[in-house]
Amino acid sequence: MSYVKTLFNRNFLEYASYVIKDRAIPDIGDGLKPVQRRILHSLFEVDDGKFHKVANIVGHCMKYHPHGDASIYSALVVLANKDLFIDKQGNFGNPITGDEASAARYIECRILPFAKKVLYSPQVTEYVDSYDGRNREPVVFPSKIPVLLIQGAEGIAVGMSTKILPHNFEEVLRAVVSELKGEPFQLFPDFPNGGLVDVSDYQDGLGKVLIRAKLDTKDPKRIIIKEIPFGTTTESLIASIEAAARKGRVKISQINDYTSEAVEIEIKLARGVYTKEVVDSLFAYTDCEYSVSVNLLVIKDGLPTQMTVPEVIRYHARQLVAVLEAELKVEEADLKEKIHARTLERIFIEERIYKRIEEMKTRETVISAVIEGFKPFKKEIPREVTEEDVERLLKIPIRRISLYDIEKARKELAELQGRLKEVRYHLKNLVAYAIGFIEGVLKDTAGRFPRRTKVGRFEKVDVREVAARDLDLRYDAKTGYLGYDLKGGDSLFAVNQYDRVLIIRGDGTYRVTDVPEKMFVGKGLMYCGIADKEELADCHFSIVYQDTVTKHLYIKRCTIEQFILEKDYDLLPEGAKPLAFTTREDQEIVLNYKPKPRLKILEENFRVSDFLVKSVKAGGVRLSTKEVKSLKLRKAKKKAEDA
Repeated sequence: MSYVKTLFNRNFLEYASYVIKDRAIPDIGDGLKPVQRRILHSLFEVDDGKFHKVANIVGHCMKYHPHGDASIYSALVVLANKDLFIDKQGNFGNPITGDEASAARYIECRILPFAKKVLYSPQVTEYVDSYDGRNREPVVFPSKIPVLLIQGAEGIAVGMSTKILPHNFEEVLRAVVSELKGEPFQLFPDFPNGGLVDVSDYQDGLGKVLIRAKLDTKDPKRIIIKEIPFGTTTESLIASIEAAARKGRVKISQINDYTSEAVEIEIKLARGVYTKEVVDSLFAYTDCEYSVSVNLLVIKDGLPTQMTVPEVIRYHARQLVAVLEAELKVEEADLKEKIHARTLERIFIEERIYKRIEEMKTRETVISAVIEGFKPFKKEIPREVTEEDVERLLKIPIRRISLYDIEKARKELAELQGRLKEVRYHLKNLVAYAIGFIEGVLKDTAGRFPRRTKVGRFEKVDVREVAARDLDLRYDAKTGYLGYDLKGGDSLFAVNQYDRVLIIRGDGTYRVTDVPEKMFVGKGLMYCGIADKEELADCHFSIVYQDTVTKHLYIKRCTIEQFILEKDYDLLPEGAKPLAFTTREDQEIVLNYKPKPRLKILEENFRVSDFLVKSVKAGGVRLSTKEVKSLKLRKAKKKAEDA
């Protein structure tokens, strides 16, 4: 048993770790999940400037992704529809309307040059073996921009999930520049389908946002939806409106979808209903408004880590500098090698060193003769001449030597030396170089990524406030049932399904509950009213009860302000029998006593308002110790000082 438990725990942890790191959660380095990274890697490998069938890309990607073609195809379509790295041709579906893409064999795609500029750098990329060991794939692309924040991400793993909202491309890159300059910045989400967003509780990517559709309400009898909320489609939005209309929550007569390139959903209102009366209902009962909780969870240094938007920007600002430094060092080494090779080639041909090998009989003497020939020009040569250098020189064809253009060679060498000087300057001024790189990207993409979502502040529409009270709450004293689904009994007041009611039963117990369809509350119901805390604070409950042991009469006056839903409470002390109840202040209690010897006063009146209102837990005030013949409540007479 212990072995099985250990085996289960180990296997479960391995599975959970795999799902978290290799399936559902994006890496902070390039903002991509493994399937997305493998798709881009495949596109880089096959790139020849032409479009490729998506089916071919999917097949190529299966060398790296061991989870079947369907997952690769759907991930490629989603990635292509973000219009950032992939150029597409054919029907890739429509994220706004919810239309699906054509089959993989009918549509084509290719990698954009922009993707190569910001992601592709094989010289500084770490590669590992693919799942079958036959190929090599990147661990993480050395991304120069925060793809994570630009594209957003969503994923559910084992025991954790991530929800990262997309942000505006230009704003994200300007935030990186601000971070490099040491200036403050602030970022808010921006959705491709526009709409409105309230970011007052965004908390830098760890809170929530309130998203709304953009409505045109100029016409009093017609509403036009011009932009839909993030995460919805025109199809799902229309379905939510139709569902609300069927339940009578939104009064419309017709809904038409004229969406083509831009969203245009027309809602015609019912007779006698006007736009201003329906807008709040649309926000309350349909997908025209909803709240999104965000959780910026990423893989960082191989571990799932929760971060904030500013932390991601700071991470990528450092990564940008590090990647550019690594690329510059690679270029510096490459330039130095090219300058060395070109210098050797020039001296070899210009000084006719190749003539020295004509009489040499062996390979060793040939190499020795060439190396010896370079010694007088040692100051011009960047480093020591090696056998590999000599082998390369000896492979130069005679035709090339005879046509060698010394001036052209000197010019090319000067250009290489000039570029080397630039590279070394950039290495000494990396932050300025990084800022220049980002500003260059912004210049190249100017106007391509305008902000689509308007940031504002608005209150979430409470369905309880919008809901019409069109249900008749009834109480049947004969059966003891209360509810809006009763056919008989007495009508109490109008409610809606979101209301809560306070019920005080005939035995002196009370509870607050959601409006019931049909619920047994017992015979002799003393009170039932809307459980609104503000109204309850001003409502004074007065109850006259008798102690069943001593037979003494008491009055208790209190308010009921605090309660737990669906929990029963005692309004009276144990052993108390309720006799009369009122919520009115202008009442008086009339007690008639049983005649007894030496009892002169047979009737007493007590004004309810003369007694203090206390907490619901306080005990009552004794009214009388005499035996009561009858008790009644009536409207109190005015006091002499009030008259």
